[in-house]
Amino acid sequence: MPTDDLDQILAALPPAFPVSDDSRPDAPAGAPQPPLDDDALLDSYSRAVASAVARVSPAVVNLEVRREGRRAGSGSGFLFTPDGFLLTNSHVVQGASSAEVTLADGSKLEAEVVGDDPATDLAVARLTSRPSSPVAPVVLGDAARLRVGQVAIAIGNPLGFQCSVTAGVVSALGRSLRSFSGRLIDSVIQTDAALNPGNSGGPLVDSRGCAIGVNTAVIQPAQGIAFAISIDTAKLIAGLLIKEGRVRRGFLGIAGQDVQLRPQVVESMQLPVKSGLLVLGVEPDSPAARAELREGDVLIGLDGRPVRGIDDLHRELTAARVGVRAELELLRAGARRKVEVQLAESVVRSR
Repeated sequence: MPTDDLDQILAALPPAFPVSDDSRPDAPAGAPQPPLDDDALLDSYSRAVASAVARVSPAVVNLEVRREGRRAGSGSGFLFTPDGFLLTNSHVVQGASSAEVTLADGSKLEAEVVGDDPATDLAVARLTSRPSSPVAPVVLGDAARLRVGQVAIAIGNPLGFQCSVTAGVVSALGRSLRSFSGRLIDSVIQTDAALNPGNSGGPLVDSRGCAIGVNTAVIQPAQGIAFAISIDTAKLIAGLLIKEGRVRRGFLGIAGQDVQLRPQVVESMQLPVKSGLLVLGVEPDSPAARAELREGDVLIGLDGRPVRGIDDLHRELTAARVGVRAELELLRAGARRKVEVQLAESVVRSR
């Protein structure tokens, strides 16, 4: 083909990447355009994650734990009150009397361990002095409003001078996870937001930057399976630890999972709840075993108070119920039943 013919054909073709003349009114038509600002290139998901991290990360800390004056491990935690209370994992601080806390800006402060609860792998520590600059605490969210598939962001401070972030979604709700004490932790959040080494005790947050869980464990042989303790459980346990330094609780002896009840069942039986606690296992020689509870029972009440799930039951199994007889209301084989049980005291041994 003659060169003149080829030039005519090419000249008639539109530009490979046409640029609107009104994108930069002050630039001549066809002039090279400057690259767009990074903010304009971020999609809504990226903006949500970046915004949540910016809001939360200043309150995420690194804890260097000391036992008998010697360094004994480290993990993450986060400030959840303006006066310096920290949430973290029990397995991070268990057996320690003090810890050195490194804030996101690199400053170091001392902290004392207020108490820990191996049964839920949660612990509370408190700064013994105030940071040089105020740090806004992490806002605690509402785990009851969580939905499978929503954004979940795991934040940690494994080394003390950097913030470690992974993002994913809530993969499942109502999981059970065996704690370091051997007790099953219920209402656990499963997420595919990977937990990096040292991120235990850091917050799992939603797209608004509200804590929805406390990161606790990862399944090592699996890919993309990590767990966090529900923030609703964390709020309950933190309050008890701050008040008493430990969690003394009644003991029933079941493993369970929250379940939604069928609307037809709720209506026909005139139930006071729309969900309950499905019994998945009964421990031998436990109060539940002596009361002849069975796998498949669904607990819906205790002494006339509704039991909509594991958190409701935990709220009822307080120190005041140890050794006291109680009436359980449950669903079994399509019928509504009541059984009596004498609760014992939960004994959780440290590792």
